[in-house]
Amino acid sequence: MAKAVAGALRDAGFRAGIILARNESTGQQLARTYRYAWRANLGDARPGLLINATPVGMAGGPEAEKLAFEPAVIERVQVVLDVVAVPPETPLVRCAKEAGKAVITGTEVIALQAAEQFALYTGVRPTEAQTRRASEYARD
Repeated sequence: MAKAVAGALRDAGFRAGIILARNESTGQQLARTYRYAWRANLGDARPGLLINATPVGMAGGPEAEKLAFEPAVIERVQVVLDVVAVPPETPLVRCAKEAGKAVITGTEVIALQAAEQFALYTGVRPTEAQTRRASEYARD
């Protein structure tokens, strides 16, 4: 997932970024591949966007109740994106919302992916309203 996220950000024109990874060699390789910086921790950096591309917070997993980032890190960013879709409101999403941050949830990510797949397969692009309803349906 981290590779897909890094590639998508690079393709979308994001040139400056920091890859944080629990595995140093994997993180450094990913950073080199997409020409981003690598760090073991965020330190004093203040990114605008913070993305969790790990299974931390996923229901049924060993880290289901854990935060992907410390609350102090979440406080310093503007937007939090969590790719974990189950549960729709992960510990990271809850913490970010409580901190008043803009949040993109995993259910929103899945709905956007589904809309893109539908468009690729059928040539018909779902409307924003249809995509939003699909995301809301996934939360119920």
